[in-house]
Amino acid sequence: MEPKDRPIPRRSLGSSSGIHYGSFVNSLSSLTPKAEEKEKPAISPRRAYIAVAVLCYVNLLNYTERYTIAGVLPNIQKFFTISDSTAALIQTVFICSFLLLAPLFGYLGDRYNRKYIMIGGLGVWLVTAVGSSFVTASYFWLLMLLRAMVGIGEASYSTIAPTIIGDLFVGNQRSAMICVFYLFIPVGSGLGYITGAGVANLTGDWRWALRITPILGVVGLFLLVFLCPNPPRGAAETHGEGVTEQSSYKEDVKYLLKNYIFGAVTVVTGIVGACLGSGLSRRFRDKVPNADPLICAIGLLGSAPCLFITIFVASASIPATYVFIFIGELLISLNWAVLADILLYVVVPTRRSTAEALQISVLHLLGDAGSPYLVGAISDAIRKSRSATHEWSFLSLKYSLLVCPFVGILGGLFFFITSLYIAEDRKAAAQIVEGRDGPSLDLS
Repeated sequence: MEPKDRPIPRRSLGSSSGIHYGSFVNSLSSLTPKAEEKEKPAISPRRAYIAVAVLCYVNLLNYTERYTIAGVLPNIQKFFTISDSTAALIQTVFICSFLLLAPLFGYLGDRYNRKYIMIGGLGVWLVTAVGSSFVTASYFWLLMLLRAMVGIGEASYSTIAPTIIGDLFVGNQRSAMICVFYLFIPVGSGLGYITGAGVANLTGDWRWALRITPILGVVGLFLLVFLCPNPPRGAAETHGEGVTEQSSYKEDVKYLLKNYIFGAVTVVTGIVGACLGSGLSRRFRDKVPNADPLICAIGLLGSAPCLFITIFVASASIPATYVFIFIGELLISLNWAVLADILLYVVVPTRRSTAEALQISVLHLLGDAGSPYLVGAISDAIRKSRSATHEWSFLSLKYSLLVCPFVGILGGLFFFITSLYIAEDRKAAAQIVEGRDGPSLDLS
């Protein structure tokens, strides 16, 4: 890897003419129409779009490979003669590696050549991913080690690729490109299940399922080398000049921790909400057959007023805002474990992987993949109704967030409808499983 990139003079974080990270004015100005008129990408639009296509392709392969293991997990268990808990450790080891190394690659990505880091990480990913398909039955520990090393490649790519896109586009174009990039997460996740199970069935050998994405990954590696640029950091906002990084890692973390409260609230409410929802489900399921969808419905409907209040209280009281965010996120999180459980008991075992894949795809497609762009598009439409000012840009974004409580209410109503049919669907699935050896069963 190269040291700090110095292709052309750049603005310093500390200079008066530079961009000040964390500045409200700079952040807000990116929402106004003038931002796209003044800020031009340093790289030609054609080359920038090609780069995004390459990054999306590799992102697709990343998530396809990640969930291929899930598609062939029963085969792996049989081959290595391992229990369910041991088999689950394969994914746990990978995720732990990914999480531990992501901060390291974040540090490197802010200081060294990002393209080289991604190429190196992808190279490690290719070798370890295909290597795990050659592990023999007596070396399960080696499979675990290789899966942990796969996390190195994914951590390097997932932390850096979005920042490349951020330096190629600005304003609405950036939002659209980021949306497209993240759309490939649910697509890749779903394809992972399908590809894993499909290739294993087609070839009769689960190992080939682990070799498909690395083979396609070689193509991605060459595309990354020849078609993906390494733009100066901040190039899109500074007419190609870029921003010189002068802060230490300690200063970076200290700055980011200022925005940590919301993240901490999300972590706590996610854990507490998931555990609470699961506990309520286990307690009331025997007494109320449709308890699970009712818990989800109550959680979403209860979160809607909290989200609504949060949007309008934010400018008046920060402490009150965090209180309502906490309650709202806690109620939303009630459905996490419960929803997963519902899927498992209304779908027959031989179709659960496909069902999980479809659920993941739909959740991401309608959730974190498309929702940021939808909110941004609504904000743009509202903003254009008046002459652009900083205050109106803020208010237009504020009003666009009202779509969130609306979707919460809509989701709650759908869960109420689900509660009318859940007992019957669960009974039907159980009957199919109990009579799986009968002549009338068709699970093909």
